[in-house]
Amino acid sequence: MALRKFIIERDIPKVGSLERDQLREAAAKSNEALSKLSPDIQWQESYVAADKTFCVYLAKDEAVIRKHAEISGFPATKITEVRKVIDPTTAAP
Repeated sequence: MALRKFIIERDIPKVGSLERDQLREAAAKSNEALSKLSPDIQWQESYVAADKTFCVYLAKDEAVIRKHAEISGFPATKITEVRKVIDPTTAAP
């Protein structure tokens, strides 16, 4: 089964001001939920802003992402499937 790439936007007030230990605890909580849903979902990385995170996941479908949000307690405010990836080398002939 091929997993698809998704960006999950999570509205979490003041997440950008969390300390390293708090972020470690959040990651552990997410990993625990992921272990229950494996192999249908994988967390690649997250970007933390002031009041939200942008998480990159590989998943079977949007439903498994919503299930992860339910189990972990972290909201999935907006889920967007990535259709293509471009970078500076895309401009090369």
